[in-house]
Amino acid sequence: MAVKTTIEYTSLDELLLDPLNPRLGRENANADTTQAKVLELMKDWSLEELAVSFIESGFWPQEALLVVKEKLYGKPALVVVEGNRRLAALKLLRAAVDKKGGGDKRWNALLDGKTVPPQLFNRIPYIEVESRTDVDAFLGFRHVTGIMEWRPVEKAEYIAKLIEQRRMTYADVTRRIGSRVPTVRQNYISYRLFLQMEDQEEISTKQVEQKFSVLFLSLRSEGVQSYLDIDIRAEPKDAIRPVPGNRLKQLAKFALWLFGSDGKEPLITDSRQVDKFGRILESKQAVEYLERTKDPKFDFAYQLAGGDELEIITLLAEAADNVELALGQAHRHVKSTRLRNAVKRLGEDVLQLLSLFPGLQKEIAAESQ
Repeated sequence: MAVKTTIEYTSLDELLLDPLNPRLGRENANADTTQAKVLELMKDWSLEELAVSFIESGFWPQEALLVVKEKLYGKPALVVVEGNRRLAALKLLRAAVDKKGGGDKRWNALLDGKTVPPQLFNRIPYIEVESRTDVDAFLGFRHVTGIMEWRPVEKAEYIAKLIEQRRMTYADVTRRIGSRVPTVRQNYISYRLFLQMEDQEEISTKQVEQKFSVLFLSLRSEGVQSYLDIDIRAEPKDAIRPVPGNRLKQLAKFALWLFGSDGKEPLITDSRQVDKFGRILESKQAVEYLERTKDPKFDFAYQLAGGDELEIITLLAEAADNVELALGQAHRHVKSTRLRNAVKRLGEDVLQLLSLFPGLQKEIAAESQ
């Protein structure tokens, strides 16, 4: 990895925020985004806590920024590729110092009664890297699998960049960022699906971007894969457009049910419903209900898909397991009135269940002889 081992120092004016930072959002992360715009977008990134640390302790060398020398806005520049929050905090802090009470009230309050270290804005530690490629591994581990995580859509976009711009395989990315191949592959296919949604006029992707983790989780369902005809094991070259052209109408419906649209609530209101949603899409009857109904209900669709049958079977299986455990010790308490009442209640419920299945009681009796 071509990263210098020497910490260098420079002034705040010589360092530029990274306009390609994935956290800025896809619509803003491009080389033409001005420094003022980048700083404005970063104002709500909890920068005040960093500023307090700078005021009290200065800028520790071990927190040095990672910087790449590259052409930006038509001229060579020192662009920070790791440590943009620290740099933004310094820029806003200096703005508050320069305006002497005439700026943002929050930042003015940070300075109240405090003295800024004299060299804070003139001696900023940084380490130079030769190119963005050289720092990919560090960024991937820190922000995709590490402690300073990006949003789900930002992680997926970063993985897509490694695959498409760096020509990496799923295995390459896995080794680079410290993840697993299935996770990397599902992130990539999810992101390509998100981009495909953007191309469809019927789909509003604002909610999709905010709930990207729901999209990611949905793709593990066989029902979703089948409904959209998505190959969840596709290699990058086959996953550019995950949904084939003959399923784009289904894609629009899928997005509407999962994420809603302007003025229409989604069918799914809890991420824990995603697996059940997959089962709904496996049922022709349930899908027909969703497609023909103006305001479909999730619970009814799940019932049509036979989902309640699985829940009932699970409940009865758990009850049978508990009864078997009780049978091993019940003979020791045959004189207990409380136990007798519990057995009576169970017997009444079992008899009612048996009445739903004519002939089952005789079948059980014959097998027990």
